[in-house]
Amino acid sequence: MDKLALHGGTPVRDTMLPYGKQSIDEQDIDSVINTLKSDFLTTGPKVKEFEDKIARFVGAKYAVSFSSGTAALHGAAFAAGFGKEHEIITTPLSFAATANCILYQQATPVFVDINKNNLNLSYKSVFSYIKQNYVFLNNNLVNKKTKKRLKGIIPVHFAGHPVRLDKFYRLAKKYNLIIIEDAAHAFGSSLYGWGKWQPTGNCSFSHMAIFSFHPVKHITTGEGGIVTTNNRHLYNYLCQFRTHGITRNPDFLNNNPGPWHYEMQFLGNNYRLSDISAALGISQLRKSYSFLQKRVKIVSHYIKAFSNDKAIILPKEKKWARSSWHIFVVRLNLKNLKTTRDEIFQALLAENIGVNVHYIPIYKHPYYVRQKPYLAGIMDTTERVFKEIITLPLYPDMTEKDVNDVIKAVKKVLEFYRKK
Repeated sequence: MDKLALHGGTPVRDTMLPYGKQSIDEQDIDSVINTLKSDFLTTGPKVKEFEDKIARFVGAKYAVSFSSGTAALHGAAFAAGFGKEHEIITTPLSFAATANCILYQQATPVFVDINKNNLNLSYKSVFSYIKQNYVFLNNNLVNKKTKKRLKGIIPVHFAGHPVRLDKFYRLAKKYNLIIIEDAAHAFGSSLYGWGKWQPTGNCSFSHMAIFSFHPVKHITTGEGGIVTTNNRHLYNYLCQFRTHGITRNPDFLNNNPGPWHYEMQFLGNNYRLSDISAALGISQLRKSYSFLQKRVKIVSHYIKAFSNDKAIILPKEKKWARSSWHIFVVRLNLKNLKTTRDEIFQALLAENIGVNVHYIPIYKHPYYVRQKPYLAGIMDTTERVFKEIITLPLYPDMTEKDVNDVIKAVKKVLEFYRKK
């Protein structure tokens, strides 16, 4: 047995392999340079072109770009009308921005447990939580204790695997709820529903969907995000919110003394995406399919390599879903190992494999512990899964050697810690 690098042995790799990374080529660089040479660096034609292309790609009527995925979430929460009298159900296993957008609107996040199969928000747990804690009065779900209204649900397509949104949408229709898909992981994924494959973001089962274009996501704009919707009213609110709450549209002005006139009608933000970023996004979008195919190929290598290892639990794609494989999150079967996830994490880092943990449950962050600005159901699955999960490297530019190094390092570390 090879000595672990953690214990002074030779690492599998000489240099650190990151868990995720952007894929940039000359076409991307030329696209950005051409925009830098143009008349518009921001509020120009590239932004609208990018939005139109994204809307067509996912099959939605409208798309509104933002400066980040977090800003897109904030915009969606604002457009949905979330406020201090509202409670919003979401998953605890996500990046903090998923719940923070609820707090930005002074509403209350309600964390409900995940399912163990794909680590998405559990429909069964949500349904049970609603039945136990809310009463349906005057076409609204009202919390029996807080007397606040349940206004919406924000499911996350964890790691790129779609949530069973059709079920949540039926629940939303029944109880007058707003569904915002946090699809930051899920660009290019799809769900089978209503007799056909539905691209994530087409909003067939939601009111809005958000995507992130951070460098580790499927396509990147450097930093950036977007909201898609089929609702014209929401679209108008989103456009105005990202521009300080200001409008020049004559249809919305209270007073119109001339073409110079504009009005700030509510408190918005400067959340605009630049034309430079949009130009990069347009170029990246042309390669989105090839990026996804490369991810799928890497995943197939991982699954083949680890499918018979009883120390590891692999993610599985449901028959009704096509995952975009944003990240490859495995669960350690700790009953077959003589250590913890944390030590295996350190051992893999020592082998120069840039593993990660997605995610620390949101309610465990110091701000949430200190302020307790949330409600929560029983978190049995979340608590158990958090101790087991570890993210292996996955991005389109990984070479065959990179993939083999990950496999070799994982097998080396698991073999050392395996119970005999």
